[in-house]
Amino acid sequence: MLLTHRRALGAAAFAVLLPLTACSSDKIGSDGASASTNALKKTGDQSKFFVQEDYDAQLAMRTKTPTGPADKPWEQAIDPQPVDTSTYRKAGPYHLCFSNAATNNPWRQVGWKSMQAEAKSHPEIADLTVLDAEGKDDKQISDIAELQAKGCDALIVSPNTTATLTPAVKAACGKVPVIVFDRGAQTDCPVTFIKPIGGYAFGAAGAEFLTQKVKPGGKVLALRILPGVDVLETRWSAAKVAFDKSKLDVVGVEFTDGDAAKTKSIVSNYIQRYGKIDGVWMDAGATAVAAVEAFEDAGRPVPPINGEDQQDFLQKWKDAKLTAVAPTYPTYQWRTPVIAALKILNGESVPKVWNLPQPTITQDSLVTYLKPGMPPLHYALCGCETLPGYPQAWGGK
Repeated sequence: MLLTHRRALGAAAFAVLLPLTACSSDKIGSDGASASTNALKKTGDQSKFFVQEDYDAQLAMRTKTPTGPADKPWEQAIDPQPVDTSTYRKAGPYHLCFSNAATNNPWRQVGWKSMQAEAKSHPEIADLTVLDAEGKDDKQISDIAELQAKGCDALIVSPNTTATLTPAVKAACGKVPVIVFDRGAQTDCPVTFIKPIGGYAFGAAGAEFLTQKVKPGGKVLALRILPGVDVLETRWSAAKVAFDKSKLDVVGVEFTDGDAAKTKSIVSNYIQRYGKIDGVWMDAGATAVAAVEAFEDAGRPVPPINGEDQQDFLQKWKDAKLTAVAPTYPTYQWRTPVIAALKILNGESVPKVWNLPQPTITQDSLVTYLKPGMPPLHYALCGCETLPGYPQAWGGK
């Protein structure tokens, strides 16, 4: 297989969602909490990205049994609604194209390695052409136009942002079967949209854990990465619903920019200000270890906290015997678009919205996801263990 790829690191947030899934919406919803209640709890107004219907659907999906191979969650689907793809059937070998939002953080880098390995495992894929938008909307719009001229049999897109990339996705749909994943577009023209359950499910998992582990009146610090990024907004939206219904005291909602040093500084300042913080909620776990270290440096016990399936946090959880939980946004989703493209080109049906399982790591399952020999920034739910090149290609030993 010939792999053509232009790649550069940029600066952008790492996931964006779509209406009816985990993606962006301009509709303003309500969580039922009064303005006075919000002010008292210091959680502020609900995000403009909150959509009650989507929130309800995602939380309901958490308890549903997916269809598909039990040992291949990247091929499973929750509530699949199949679409006919017979009009796209054609003989191989195939040329797949991929417009990537960015490879600017460990989550995306782990996923990209998994996608490459998945493509290499299919001899019917002769060529995979990849353009990296470096976190820039204007570059990705140009990339998508450029890829349409390269004779792609199918186009995979992970949009940098939702609304801005929607016209480019719509234009491509008229020329080639399009598969969108991870981040969404405000159109139903792609053959399939692939994603884990979504941001609401992620945010709710961490917040519900804290409402169970922190005593009423306990002080909770909420750490967010950036405002205005819909997957992160929906994570916070779901957490806000849980906190506003609880008797916990959210003493701060702070943006860390995903920076470990800034995260540690913020947590240290809150420890000094309040003397005791009883719980920490995070909308992404990449800087969770920095938050933990702030308590250790202050000589304070680490309170209940949520991280993610990054190895450094899982190892810290085990070694320090933390009271923790790790919601996930599985990187194994990067395998699914390649599988979907081949199904479509073979004329096999695929789900219109391909909702993948989104496990939450608990104390009971921690040992399953902690991977000895893998680097600190590796994500446990890569689904890559059976792919060629593992573990070395992912930085493991």
